[in-house]
Amino acid sequence: MENVEIARALLDVADLIEIQGGNPFRVRAYRNAALTVESQTVALRKMVEDGKDLTELPAVGKDIARHIKELVETGKLGVLEELERQVPRGLIELTRLPGLGAKRAKLLWDQLGIQTLEQLERAARADEIKGIKGFGAKTQQRILEGIAAYRKRGSRFKIVDADQYVEPLVEYLRRDPAVESVDVAGSYRRRRETVGDIDVLVIAKDAGAVMKHFTAYGDVTTVQLAGDTKGTVVLKSGLQVDLRILPKKSYGAALQYFTGSKEHAVKVRQRAVERGLRLSEYGVFEVEKGKEPDDEERDPWAGRMVAGKTEEEVYAALDLPWIPPELRENRGEVEAAARDALPDLIVLEDVRGDLQMHSTWSDGKYSLEEMMDACVERGYEYFAITDHSKALAMTGGLDAKKLREQWKEIDEIASRRSDIRILKGMEVDILADGTLDLEDEMLAQLDVVLASIHSRFDLPAAKQTERVLRAIRHPEVNILAHPTGRQINRRDAMDFDLDEVLRCAVEHEVVVEINAHPDRLDLKDTHAMRAKELGGRMAISTDAHRPAELAFMRYGVDQARRAWLEKGDVINTLPYDRLAEILAKRRP
Repeated sequence: MENVEIARALLDVADLIEIQGGNPFRVRAYRNAALTVESQTVALRKMVEDGKDLTELPAVGKDIARHIKELVETGKLGVLEELERQVPRGLIELTRLPGLGAKRAKLLWDQLGIQTLEQLERAARADEIKGIKGFGAKTQQRILEGIAAYRKRGSRFKIVDADQYVEPLVEYLRRDPAVESVDVAGSYRRRRETVGDIDVLVIAKDAGAVMKHFTAYGDVTTVQLAGDTKGTVVLKSGLQVDLRILPKKSYGAALQYFTGSKEHAVKVRQRAVERGLRLSEYGVFEVEKGKEPDDEERDPWAGRMVAGKTEEEVYAALDLPWIPPELRENRGEVEAAARDALPDLIVLEDVRGDLQMHSTWSDGKYSLEEMMDACVERGYEYFAITDHSKALAMTGGLDAKKLREQWKEIDEIASRRSDIRILKGMEVDILADGTLDLEDEMLAQLDVVLASIHSRFDLPAAKQTERVLRAIRHPEVNILAHPTGRQINRRDAMDFDLDEVLRCAVEHEVVVEINAHPDRLDLKDTHAMRAKELGGRMAISTDAHRPAELAFMRYGVDQARRAWLEKGDVINTLPYDRLAEILAKRRP
């Protein structure tokens, strides 16, 4: 059982207790533990196997440590099964809909006996929801819209969750002595923010032995296919994994074939046709006289093979340089490669600091200095502490008085440490009218001001646009944080004119954030591409609330690479002095 599954079970316990109206401190304890589990870079199953003390992890007490051990050793959790006997599990799914929390889900169950998404949809279409106190016609309509959106996105796995399933599987396959090489292709290799299934490619000395090893993987629940060279299994999580065993001479061709989007594949195959070649998962072949390149061949090896062993030689056969996997979406990468104009993509090592994180001064789980130590461990030159402003009451946000107290602590730490630069920052809420949740006098004293929206996501598009524009025009705002407000697989982006917002940000020299938290990845790749086209600058920040979450920077860099961003497009690749110059600019 992987960390993401353990965290999910703990969150389910928290949700069911909350739906019951149970102790809120108990609910919070399970949720905090789930966050700890989710952010761990080491698999908890290994810690259990090694006999490690799980209570040394933050927010993991003796009871929750026992739960984790039970999940790892049995795949089940007694306390969860007991709760499921008391409260329908389907209510958890209802709480995932916008505007439907635990109390409302329980009310629907109590009043109408609704336990599932399907029952909720039928009741809403029958006009039964609006009659319940506290709901109304508008809420009923939002429920129907929320159900449609939930179904549309619910079948895909966030990339961070896919990592937790894929990495141990690849490690398991590599332990087989018959395996010579393993690579994961598809949307996973392109680092899309969500994936539907996984394509694994293998070179093997003994294909039969590898297939047997693959289907025997402990997390497999269903074997759909186990052929000589092709296999398909479904993991406990519901994630489908396809395995293909290939000869060395075709490995590069298969990797190229199974990595790019369908549109990219069409583009490169057409390029092959123009050169009298046939490109397939088996290689690049010269087309035999009298045959068309696109003919369906009974013999996939027909014609003289001119490339296939590596991706580089496959692209070279088409007169192209190797194209980074993240770009293979048919967004102009083939044309750019043909004229030797591919971007020099940003890499993780380019990042010199993190410009959004939180401490115990608001809703972070670690002290300011503990977050500082974690940034030093990552080799950063600088970082910004950006705790929340007071409008976000649930976070214990800072008012002017608390902010001044935080500054004193920052000054005290800075006076005795020279191993990293610390920027005084704040994530300031953009209020419904576009004003900022902090006095101008205080904003002017901050090194970096992030403006963001955490409420009123449902404003009409015109009002939402003007709200964001007003905040951008404020002379003290440096960065627009998680600009669209989306949460992957949970909440859609706000309805507003993003293009107008991006243009305004360029005009007022406001940096736009790519929030690297894998629940957000906001801006999305295509929006970040548009920001670059308009001449905008971006920051990649983790929004970390604990040291382990600083590792989310990799997901932000993945997103930036998909957006064709180079080192120079991202301000936190700059040395401190240059960054300080940019942040010090005050717009009239």
